[in-house]
Amino acid sequence: MERISYWSYPDFSDDMTYTGLEQSVLQSLSYLKKIPADRQFFFGKDQYNTENMVKSLQHFLDYIQTRPSREDLKEFIQSNYRIYRSVGRDGEGEVLYTGYYEPLLQGSLVKSGQYRFPIYTRPRDLITIDLSLFNEKYRGQKIIGRFADQSVVPYYDRSAIESDGVLEGKADVLAWARDPVDVFFLQIQGSGKVQLNNGDIFNVHYQTSNGRPYRSIGKLLIDEEKISVADMSMQKIRQYLHTHPDEIDAVLNYNPSYVFFKIEPNGPLGSINVKLTPGRSIALDRHIFPPAALAFIETEKPLIDDAGRIQSWLRFSRFALNQDTGGAIKGPGRADLFWGNGTYAEIAAGHLKHTGRLYFLVLKSTI
Repeated sequence: MERISYWSYPDFSDDMTYTGLEQSVLQSLSYLKKIPADRQFFFGKDQYNTENMVKSLQHFLDYIQTRPSREDLKEFIQSNYRIYRSVGRDGEGEVLYTGYYEPLLQGSLVKSGQYRFPIYTRPRDLITIDLSLFNEKYRGQKIIGRFADQSVVPYYDRSAIESDGVLEGKADVLAWARDPVDVFFLQIQGSGKVQLNNGDIFNVHYQTSNGRPYRSIGKLLIDEEKISVADMSMQKIRQYLHTHPDEIDAVLNYNPSYVFFKIEPNGPLGSINVKLTPGRSIALDRHIFPPAALAFIETEKPLIDDAGRIQSWLRFSRFALNQDTGGAIKGPGRADLFWGNGTYAEIAAGHLKHTGRLYFLVLKSTI
């Protein structure tokens, strides 16, 4: 990130007004108040401790609770906050935004011919190693694997899990789904809801992964000229796979990463273990951007008709909180916006691939 001058500040116009903003700020505060007061948060070359971060959010929260006008809020920010902008993927601030949501899967607690695709919990033979315990230079790094012949080896990839049955007897099944593509996209989204065939619904949430690198099946289908760049979306991938069932295994197994789930009554939760707020929570690279921090985003959203068709894309901006991360969200030029659940959320998350800007706010008095 880079600190920007007053004349480069954005307009701070929020298309959601104050909907969900207080809730999201409070979630970030709940995270910050649980960690050491001297922990450092990096905004480019500048550093702030936890106490600074709490003051920044609390001061903002206190002010928005008075429901100021847009002009008053803009003046408040300009007078009280320093603004940082992501350098983006081009060094000029361009950030590619995508979206994610909470899908609803049809499932059963009992395996059958109709329900036969498992949603697994963490396998009992999966181990996580904190590398900082061996050398401080590896602080924040870990590896995931399993024991084999008195050695630690990488954990099974997607192909071995799906095709070879290597998890039988090693991992519990939360539910059995009807569609393997649904399970795959549940893993991409990181959380979702499962509606059982008796009508009950429960939340499932990311527990851990097999530690394998994420590879985009969307890029694979583009490279193989099966879906064009212009047409690429989650919905197009689903459509292609359902009309080419003989290719499902090969396409899905192109991504060796595999996600395991747990039941989460109060989900969905982000990577900082707070509940995500639709339209307000964003996922960023955790190695670059400060967790729980107050952000301001600019990108586009779809305008849809009653039939769920996208009619156009509209520019928008709003305040958001950095509360999550993702395997595909790497570098200063990527951001993922959580849309919530429902029809609009699925459409927006599935089609958003638009550029924009990303800013962060910190109280001037806290340096």
